[in-house]
Amino acid sequence: MDAFWRHKTLAQMTQTEWESLCDGCGRCCLHKLEDEDTGEFYFTDVACRLLDTHSCRCRDYPNRFSSVSDCLALHVEDIPHFGWLPSTCAYRLLADGRDLPAWHPLLTGDPESVHTAGISARDRCVSETAVTGDIEDHIVVWPR
Repeated sequence: MDAFWRHKTLAQMTQTEWESLCDGCGRCCLHKLEDEDTGEFYFTDVACRLLDTHSCRCRDYPNRFSSVSDCLALHVEDIPHFGWLPSTCAYRLLADGRDLPAWHPLLTGDPESVHTAGISARDRCVSETAVTGDIEDHIVVWPR
């Protein structure tokens, strides 16, 4: 296996390499709240309506931007703004000069390893279509 992430910067990666960094945790698809005073982000257990809450994959990945107006694409020029991503996210880790965690699918060869490690949102979130009440009531602390 070529550990391309160890000898390439995020900017040098091919689109395929870039996409393969996603560990499939689904946590980027959870609604987050930002404290306007501190800039701190709070994760909720409320998922985008397109997220399959078991597989942690988008149900319509190719069309997600036209289906969900606030869906964000990750681009290398946005690296300084990756603070909203989970602290375990490969994009954020590599941008900070750190390596991938031992459970990352690129290291294990197993896409289930992120779920086995307890890092993913698998079966621990609900679709935004099922939420009633205040989203603030859904703030949770996720594994770091």
